[in-house]
Amino acid sequence: MIKPETIQEIFETAKIDEVIGDFVSLRKRGVNFIGLCPFHNEKTPSFTVSSAKGIFKCFGCGKGGNAVNFIMEHEHYSYPEALKFVAKKYNIEIEEEVQSSEQLERLGAMESLFHVSTFAQKYFTDTIQNTEEGKAIGLSYLKERGFSNEIIKKFQIGYCPDSFGGFSDHALKNGYKREHLIKSGLSIKGDNKVYDRFKARVIFPIHNLTGKVIGFGGRILSSEKNKAKYVNSPDSDIYNKSKVLYGIFYARNAILKNDLCYLVEGYTDVISLHQAGIENVVASSGTSLTTDQVKLIKRFTPNITILYDGDAAGIKASFRGIDMILEEGLNVKILLFPEGEDPDSFVRHKSIDEVEKFIENNTTDFIAFKTNLLISEAKKDPIKKASLIKEIVHSIALIPDGIFRSVYVKECSSTMEIPEQTLMNELNNALRKKFKNRLKFQPTEAEFEIPKQEVKKQIEFDISATKNQESELVRLLLLYGDEEIIFEDIDENKQKIEVPIKVAELIIHDLKSDEISFQDKILQKVFDEYSQALEAGIILTADHFMQHPEDNISQLVIDLTVSPYELSNNWLKKRIPVKSECDNMKRLVSSSVLSFKSKKIDQMISDNQREMKKAENAEDNLILQQKHVSLKNISREINRELSRIITK
Repeated sequence: MIKPETIQEIFETAKIDEVIGDFVSLRKRGVNFIGLCPFHNEKTPSFTVSSAKGIFKCFGCGKGGNAVNFIMEHEHYSYPEALKFVAKKYNIEIEEEVQSSEQLERLGAMESLFHVSTFAQKYFTDTIQNTEEGKAIGLSYLKERGFSNEIIKKFQIGYCPDSFGGFSDHALKNGYKREHLIKSGLSIKGDNKVYDRFKARVIFPIHNLTGKVIGFGGRILSSEKNKAKYVNSPDSDIYNKSKVLYGIFYARNAILKNDLCYLVEGYTDVISLHQAGIENVVASSGTSLTTDQVKLIKRFTPNITILYDGDAAGIKASFRGIDMILEEGLNVKILLFPEGEDPDSFVRHKSIDEVEKFIENNTTDFIAFKTNLLISEAKKDPIKKASLIKEIVHSIALIPDGIFRSVYVKECSSTMEIPEQTLMNELNNALRKKFKNRLKFQPTEAEFEIPKQEVKKQIEFDISATKNQESELVRLLLLYGDEEIIFEDIDENKQKIEVPIKVAELIIHDLKSDEISFQDKILQKVFDEYSQALEAGIILTADHFMQHPEDNISQLVIDLTVSPYELSNNWLKKRIPVKSECDNMKRLVSSSVLSFKSKKIDQMISDNQREMKKAENAEDNLILQQKHVSLKNISREINRELSRIITK
């Protein structure tokens, strides 16, 4: 249990743009920040972060919250875990209890996998640093590769002993369940026991964006041909290799700072470049590059430079993956190392200045690189050259931005000595074909037809539902509760006087005096908490509820109080007066309360009419008819005040 004062310190210290900025590339717009939403796929930013309010809101998918809510949603953390994560970022001390075997058993499925993965990482790291076998085999191998002890510890590299169940037995003795060891991929199920998956391998832990260990890569050091050089964790509830990039946790800030991501092939390439001082580098985790991995990079930068060794055949094989990067709208460059060199081997015998100079002088735009490579292969063969044109145009057609496409057409025309119009015609054909292919996947009229029962369900709604009116009243409480409205009254001397009443007092006292409650349970919860505070002389604000431990309440309040629109400064500069809600507060509050009461009366009339149909005798029916007339009179009076015309 975290103390309330510590929770308050976390919320007061945390800067939401800094917390979210570790996961999303944000840029300033007005008083807020915007970026691409990490919770759904979008090409136009609709994800807004307000530093002043301490909240985020996506106007595309609707998700919103504070810094802690963001970590909970993004990393699937519990509320205490998210608090601890933010506290760690700002060096706020939280006392943590050592978990017992019983507590470990009560952990949820995902939390259990996180815990057992962290336990495994510490075991492997301790083994390589503090055991004879680990130092003699694992540590000596890393030292031979030129890795310093500092970089080994930074990336938490470890070693799994050469025994069938050394780690698995150790984990079981420490209270971890057999099923979680198998689900995490750390252990393999046998007939009567479990065995270590990474036996006799150097271990490279794989981290998520927040630094939690989610999987492992293991490199064998023996020369046995029947065993794979690398073994990776299988997919699990916390690890999906197609969505993860090795080194992203260590690289994200450097990627944001440099507005550039270097993409390499292997674990050791990432580590060597880090050791050389180049930290904005990641690698795909034992897979070909995937769309999800590209989107992960795109959240931090639109610029990717792919580092290759000197194998031209290998580069050609990766063209399809690079085309996928282009299609996502990123700028792709290629860096080719000298023959026989890869990023790991190259930086080991070069100074940081030499490495940076080599990168600067040898980085080439992908389209230009691909064009030159294919031209050298085509030589003077006209058939190959025609095929080359189609290949280049195919890549250009994938680029979503029309201006970039035009620039590439112009450059390729010059390089290939082909008229620009010829390439443009071919490009237009490719774009038309691409558009037609998209249309093929559009549902036909028959496929799009909604079953009749579903249509009926969609158009059914309750015209007397009060959700909109309830939401508006709570919104007014949250945004303007402390504002004063002036009413006129007559004093004992029959003189006109002005009586100031706060918005919160007017709404709450008015509804409570008529004993009116909300239909929506969450809105009622907010209203009750607000009214209890008002009784104690405290007027709550939206900020109070945005930091609420209950997600549904904080999300609701953000939805009610955050708008995707901002008033432009141009109106003020041009001295054009623009009225705000505060200018019409008296009318706004009064009409909102009356509209809510009108809906409530409509509900009561409907309920009363149903009772009249069920009446068993004339006396009951007469009473209900009198009630109906009374309710109708109240409804007319309310709607007269609202300037509404009501028909009989």
